[in-house]
Amino acid sequence: MSDLIDRFFELQDEDTKVMFVENRGDELTDILVAALEDTFSALSGDVDVKTWH
Repeated sequence: MSDLIDRFFELQDEDTKVMFVENRGDELTDILVAALEDTFSALSGDVDVKTWH
C-alpha cells in the first residue's frame, strides 16, 4: 500500500513539473485554489470529513 501512495505522489510531482515547463501556471493556480477552498471548508465544519476517502 505504501508503494502505491509513493507512486501517486511521484506521478503528481511529475505532472506538476510538466505544467511548469509548459507554462500552464494558471491551471496550477486553479487547482491550488480549489484545494485550499476544500481544506478551509472542511476545517470550518462545512463538510463532513467522515465522507472523504
